Parts: sequence; structure tokens; C-alpha cells
Amino acid sequence: MALRVTQVRSAIGSKPKQRGTLRALGLGRIGRSNTLPDRPEIRGMIQRVPHLVSVEEVDG
Repeated sequence: MALRVTQVRSAIGSKPKQRGTLRALGLGRIGRSNTLPDRPEIRGMIQRVPHLVSVEEVDG
């Protein structure tokens, strides 16, 4: 199982730590998405920026 994480809101005005979390998830622009493994570390990073991203589960 994997997660497709897509940035849906701008990081402008967010805290530097949140911007760093987006970068670590492989995001940086609205509409950009990245497929990541479903692991606790990734889930924790997503929980830090739930207002900026959307998440869907994909097979593979």
C-alpha cells in the first residue's frame, strides 16, 4: 500500500517547519503530488500539514 500526497494549498504564510515538512514529502507547489510508502514516519509528517495536503491510498 502506498499514499499519494498532493499539495492543495500554498505554503506562503505557514511556519518554516511546515514548509520543511512539505519539502521532505517531495512537494513544493500547488498541484504537485508524490507517491510515498505507507509508513508511520510518513503518516506523522502528513499529520503536521493536513491543511496543506490531500491524501489518497493507492495500490503499489
